[in-house]
Amino acid sequence: MADVTMVPAGGVDLCVQTFGARPDPPVLLIAGAAAAMDWWDDEFCRRLAAGSRRVIRYDHRDTGRSTSFPAGAPPYDWPDLAHDGLALLDALDEPAAHLVAFGLGGLLAAHLAATAPDRVRSLTLICPAAFAPWPDADWGDRWAAVDRIVAEVRERAGPFQPDEPRLRRLAQTVFDRSIDMMSTRINHRLVFADAGPPAGPLNAPTLVLRGNLEVPGPAPAGARVIVLDGMGHEYPPRAVWPQVLGEILRHTSSLRAVGDAS
Repeated sequence: MADVTMVPAGGVDLCVQTFGARPDPPVLLIAGAAAAMDWWDDEFCRRLAAGSRRVIRYDHRDTGRSTSFPAGAPPYDWPDLAHDGLALLDALDEPAAHLVAFGLGGLLAAHLAATAPDRVRSLTLICPAAFAPWPDADWGDRWAAVDRIVAEVRERAGPFQPDEPRLRRLAQTVFDRSIDMMSTRINHRLVFADAGPPAGPLNAPTLVLRGNLEVPGPAPAGARVIVLDGMGHEYPPRAVWPQVLGEILRHTSSLRAVGDAS
């Protein structure tokens, strides 16, 4: 049974949902910039949890139901978004976790691996990306925002992307769950504009999963890279779930947290 709750973490309230339970190893799913946890598909999370993992997904601050700030004046920067993940693990009483991150969420995961290596068991970076300018839209208008979200996905995705009605329903859910979509888009654009590489080496075992139809993003030195045929720059579509889930489960098995004595 998936559990949804609000958790005080790092001075903000984060909306978090868990699948599975202890003592299964925790897997923290980190969404990309301006992305609520809805982009990690419910069934994807359930299948990952069925592999004996405690799956944790959450809304970044300024996304979904988490704390929102006025558009154009975010009182935080991108490392704060990364540290929210640690604060969330603290609140859930998890000393360390496997991190699975999409897009610019990979910068957050890499930052944690470099600055708090004892908290990161492994890294899985899906379609890692550098910052690129985002198109503007009337983010306060529900239908204009939904149209723009759908268009963004279709521009970047491969042939396995969800059909138009399903994608539109997801975009509507994202908008309706968001406290202020304008804040989501503007504030994350501002804080990620100066995002840089990790502050130090990445010693955590690292897996990179990327689509063969996307422009390749940066891969950390020493990472194992898997190229997924038919996938663009997108959250893994259902057609590649068997391969993606299999790779994540293999990568997160028999890997102990840095500093574990056992």
